[in-house]
Amino acid sequence: MTTAKRLIPLAGGSITLDSGFLVMGGKEEITAPCPVFLIEHSRGLVLFDTGMAPDAWEDPRGVYGDLMDTLKLTLPAENRLDRQLANHGFTPADVTHVVISHGHFDHTGGLGLFPHAQIYMSLEDIRYAFWPDPLYSQFFGRADLDRARAYAWNPLSWDLDLFGDGSVQIIRTPGHTDGELSMVVKLPSRSFLITADAVHARDQLATVMPCPVDMNASASVQSIHRINQLAFAHDAEIWVMHDPDDWARLGGTDCYS
Repeated sequence: MTTAKRLIPLAGGSITLDSGFLVMGGKEEITAPCPVFLIEHSRGLVLFDTGMAPDAWEDPRGVYGDLMDTLKLTLPAENRLDRQLANHGFTPADVTHVVISHGHFDHTGGLGLFPHAQIYMSLEDIRYAFWPDPLYSQFFGRADLDRARAYAWNPLSWDLDLFGDGSVQIIRTPGHTDGELSMVVKLPSRSFLITADAVHARDQLATVMPCPVDMNASASVQSIHRINQLAFAHDAEIWVMHDPDDWARLGGTDCYS
């Protein structure tokens, strides 16, 4: 089996909110990271999610409006996506594949940087992001998708082994949204299963408890079971994207290989 060469975690913005918004019964305020992940493979450079919109670093309220207050967005200057790529010797033009876990604004913001790339997203989320229910509409990056409408889209209705060698696998884990995607990355030294928003906090892996704002709680429970099962099958470490403790423990490493 071939493996990917490197996994590079890239810090982005963060959101601060009551943990009860993410985990049943949570009461304390938490600051959740919104990272993206760069995967280097012999056949291409893959980006898993694109974080928040680069324009928000200059005009956050103009881009996100009231969400600045609701979610207390923080955007450190050095964490803008193009700057993070440059720190590792890449430009947006070097990225060949972009996988979007789901259509929320903190995952789709940088799409406009990659007009040349192949874009992968679930068919359900592509459709729903344009016509979300009013309750959820403020969380979807409609402008991000509009900007990228003419790009090379690859709608997914199934799991996908991106390069056919088992090294980068896009996994369907619906529940948070109808088309939520996670990713398995196999490296020479270790493997990761990156949950995106299928799980928001590590405790959910043990309690199998959905997030209060998941669109389909029953599907979320099934997806959490699937994540645990796949992590065991692939001998992969689960990385909960928004969990601050996971980021503190794993995100500080320059790259994994």
